[in-house]
Amino acid sequence: MFATPEQFAAANKAAVEALLTVANTAFVSVERLAALNLNTARAALEDGVANTKAILAVKDVQEFANLQATLARPSVEKAVAYARSVYEISTEAQGQLSKIVEDQASELNKAIASALDKAAKSAPAGSDVAVAAVKSAIAAANSAYDSMSKAAKQVAEIAEANVAAATDATVKAVGASAPKSKKAA
Repeated sequence: MFATPEQFAAANKAAVEALLTVANTAFVSVERLAALNLNTARAALEDGVANTKAILAVKDVQEFANLQATLARPSVEKAVAYARSVYEISTEAQGQLSKIVEDQASELNKAIASALDKAAKSAPAGSDVAVAAVKSAIAAANSAYDSMSKAAKQVAEIAEANVAAATDATVKAVGASAPKSKKAA
């Protein structure tokens, strides 16, 4: 009924492996975000220099209005692309971390079920009701966890769809306003 040193060692090894997986996931995500931020900063600097040169080359108000309309759309598209990339990186990291937590919860449930079975075998007569009650409580907790997990995944999917729709609407709105500026000019 008591855990052996080998069981403790195996549990500790599994916990360390899970922790290393979490740390690796975090480092990969931070590395991707840092690379994205560096590339975005570099592109923003290059765009800023090019835009400044274009603005300095403007000769009249009409040309400035046309240039402004021309520069707006790429800037918004790049901002939206950046936001999508950040969202994608964070969503992937969250998904990987959720899987780790789900795997750990599954392993814990298996260990608890195994311990309950062992306890039930060595328990005194008449304790079947207590063991059944504990198993029932664990099953109810697992069911509640599964329901919450499914609901959280649905909320995440809805949020992702809303973010995609909002970004598409933003790009379309900027695209629709850019030609109007050119026509008015």
